[in-house]
Amino acid sequence: MGLDKLEDLALKLFSIDAVKFGDFTTKTGIKTPAYFDLRVIVSYPDIMELTSNMLYDLAVKDSQFDHLCGVPYTALPIATLLSIQAKKPMLMRRKETKSYGTKKSIEGHFKKDDTCLIIEDVITSGSSILETVKDLKNEGLVTTEAAIILDREQGGRENLAKNGIHVKSLFTMRTLIEILKKHKKITDEIVVTVKNYLNETKAPVIEKLMERVILPYEKRIDFATNLVARQLFNIMATKKTNLCLSADLTMTTGILDLLEKVGEHICMVKTHIDIIDDFRDDFVVRLKQLADRFNFLILEDRKYADIGHTVSLQYSKGLYKIGEWADCVTVHSLPGEGILKALNGSMNCITKGVFLLAEMSSEGNLITQQYKQETVSMASKYANIITGFVCQNKDTFQNPGLIQLTPGVQLECSKDDLGQIYKTPEKVVVENGADVIVVGRGITAAKNPEVQAVAYKDALWKCYIKRISGKLE
Repeated sequence: MGLDKLEDLALKLFSIDAVKFGDFTTKTGIKTPAYFDLRVIVSYPDIMELTSNMLYDLAVKDSQFDHLCGVPYTALPIATLLSIQAKKPMLMRRKETKSYGTKKSIEGHFKKDDTCLIIEDVITSGSSILETVKDLKNEGLVTTEAAIILDREQGGRENLAKNGIHVKSLFTMRTLIEILKKHKKITDEIVVTVKNYLNETKAPVIEKLMERVILPYEKRIDFATNLVARQLFNIMATKKTNLCLSADLTMTTGILDLLEKVGEHICMVKTHIDIIDDFRDDFVVRLKQLADRFNFLILEDRKYADIGHTVSLQYSKGLYKIGEWADCVTVHSLPGEGILKALNGSMNCITKGVFLLAEMSSEGNLITQQYKQETVSMASKYANIITGFVCQNKDTFQNPGLIQLTPGVQLECSKDDLGQIYKTPEKVVVENGADVIVVGRGITAAKNPEVQAVAYKDALWKCYIKRISGKLE
């Protein structure tokens, strides 16, 4: 009796080592006795053709969609073949958004509300598909279906279903091993091992994606691990302000007088303590009194960037003793995890926080996409002290319990003589997802700082309400 197409494909995949058995670790960190490396099929045109033909019959030819998009990178060749076969345009998602040119994450021509069918090789938790869905959604595309080669049966299909994605797969892990057992390619012992593994081991559950940019501050409190983040969300929701004043003045009386005027309109003040000419201990006492009276937090923009031991001393010792009075500080990830480990040990983690720099607003800065991604990854290991990120774009991180702090804002777009680029409230809050917005010279250099603070407060809050209401024009 001849083989059916599914059995033929299973045996061919096994013959080229696209299916392996042993001890392996998946992307999600799960140990597994079976591993699928479908990248090798690009070297076998006949197997690529058979795979794409079968996916076409299963999930493409009768589906209604405007575009296909392969999850990078293994699925891209199959998606290309399916695009040609279906005569449907293909879109390509970049794993790393370009730092130059158009800076697109999705390449190709499309219109808002176009539909897109996702093509993937293997799902375990479904996280790679959900990452692609997020980027497509950010561009205004609609995705409800995914066609895959293999479902490992470890929760990915259920995770995707919770997020509105229906999955069609050529194989499940069980059907694949039964075919290989039938044709005596694997032993009964391997079959038992794999089945026991499937019964006992599941991928992490991925709850329905919560878009942090459309959640109001008061609802994000429950997602926050760091207490400073919880305090800041509460202050913003209570005072109805997301304005952070950058008090870059060099005399203590100037800073204190300014805060007397604008304190009721801000959620946080950002200081550069080392530019003050007449620093005294009583300045810190009065600063904290104002913070308590007007209910705002204090962020010392120290931008720590040294080895861990030095940073722990800079934070807790010396003339300024920043750790005693600042609610939170800014930190570069450049030195590596040691800097967070040191601060974690130096801080009273219950009441202090860190804003980690993932992006900068100055023209020509050297931060790359990879640096940004590794910064966010590093932060996840120290959730108790991470208040949020200093960044420019809403896609930098997804956790609704963290705060996006964005500097470089003025009521009108501009650029100063030193390369600082200023964006409008609409651009920063509505389009780029800022939660707390830093304004400095737009207020400090104004003839009437209080009037200007109110203008910024009202403009920024109006943009925030527009964002969470979903009325994005």
